[in-house]
Amino acid sequence: MIPISATTEWHHAHPSGIIGLLELSSVENTNASSALDERKRSTEADLRQRYQNFTRQDFLALPVMSAYEKYYKRFDKTYHVLLQVESIVLKGKNLPNVLPLVDANFIAEVETFVLTAGHDVAKLSEPIFIDVSREGDQMTQMNGVPKVIRAGDMIMKDADGISCSISYGQDNRSPISATTSHVLYVAYAPAGVPADQVDAQLQKIEENIRLFSPNVMVEQHNLLKVESH
Repeated sequence: MIPISATTEWHHAHPSGIIGLLELSSVENTNASSALDERKRSTEADLRQRYQNFTRQDFLALPVMSAYEKYYKRFDKTYHVLLQVESIVLKGKNLPNVLPLVDANFIAEVETFVLTAGHDVAKLSEPIFIDVSREGDQMTQMNGVPKVIRAGDMIMKDADGISCSISYGQDNRSPISATTSHVLYVAYAPAGVPADQVDAQLQKIEENIRLFSPNVMVEQHNLLKVESH
């Protein structure tokens, strides 16, 4: 199990924030999975039925979506999971085919709306912290472009720098690849997202992964919460 802790600054900057941690090892991540594809199709059908005739305002009235939209507005951004759900429900788009470990998370995200990043543990360097961004912080995004991060964002960083930011996504050092067998999922929940919804996200990811890798080992399943002061 890889140790991950939250800094005092994170606790102060994000009251009522929650971080969900799911670390899995002995994962098979190379084979296409008909069972996972079936889960995608059933999830898409469920979303279209549940949210038929929804407008963007209807989606934003849902408590979890509303909490993320408030957070993203601080950084002049639109919550990308909202856009993904809209594309499935309103435009008839399907979930993408990336890699099984990536797809397992995407399926869960559009069900729970809980933002989650996936990292290859072998590409992370201890110590690992959940922190808050400061003036001058930057990271190299997955597309290889350096990005200055605005202060106040929830981030995860390891010994080599920032690995993920809520507003700007993941770095280009630690993403899941076809060779990933030891994975860490980090769910970022700002104030207003219930702990049980974060936990449900982690459970759904694991359930989806067991469709194609039934012998996966759970190294940790944990929630970090802001301490009361």
